[in-house]
Amino acid sequence: MISTVALFWALFLVCVINMARYFSSLRALLVVLRGCDPLLYQYVDGGGFFTAHGQPSKQIRLVWYIYWQRYLDHHDDEFIRRCERVRRQFILTSSLCGLVIISLIGLMIWH
Repeated sequence: MISTVALFWALFLVCVINMARYFSSLRALLVVLRGCDPLLYQYVDGGGFFTAHGQPSKQIRLVWYIYWQRYLDHHDDEFIRRCERVRRQFILTSSLCGLVIISLIGLMIWH
C-alpha cells in the first residue's frame, strides 16, 4: 500500500522541480527578450526581474503579456517559442501548486 504522506511529498517534489524549470525558462526568455526587443525588456523590468529591487507592477505586465498571448504578433520566432514554453510551464506549475495545496488540506483532514 502506498503511503499518502509519501505520495504528498512526491507530488510536492514534482511541483518544486517544475517551479525551478519555470524560473529557468523565464530567465532564458528575458535573455532572448533583451536581444530582440530592448524596449519591451525595459517595459517589463527585465534587468531587475529577479532582484530584490525589482518592480512587481512591471513584472506583472510580462505575466499578462504572456497570459493573453500578445507575443503572437512579435517579429522574432525564437521569442514566440520561448513565450509559449513559459506559458505552458506556468499553467502546469500553477495546476501542480493547486494540487499540492488541495492534497495538504486532504492530509490535514484525513490524519
